[in-house]
Amino acid sequence: MPDENIMHEEEKLPIGPPLKVLDYRTISRGFGWWSAVVLVESWGNRRLCMYLWQKSDNGWKRKQKYTIHSQERWHLISEAVEALIGELQ
Repeated sequence: MPDENIMHEEEKLPIGPPLKVLDYRTISRGFGWWSAVVLVESWGNRRLCMYLWQKSDNGWKRKQKYTIHSQERWHLISEAVEALIGELQ
C-alpha cells in the first residue's frame, strides 16, 4: 500500500487568506483524515497551528484548529504533556 504522505506531497494545504502558509509538517494522513502542524502568518504575526481536516465530497474541511501564539505558551503546553505522557500505555 503506498504511503499517503508521499502520494499527496504536492497537494496544497486547505488553508486560505488571510493566512499565509510559511511551512508545515504533516503528522498523519489517511482514511479521510489529515493532521498537520503549520507555521502561518497573518497581519504580520506568525503563529504555529495544529490542524485536523476531514475529507468530504467537496474537499478537505477543517474539524479542529489549535493555535500556539508564543514560545512561552508552547513551554506550558509541552511541560503539561510531558507530565502526563507516561500515563499512556
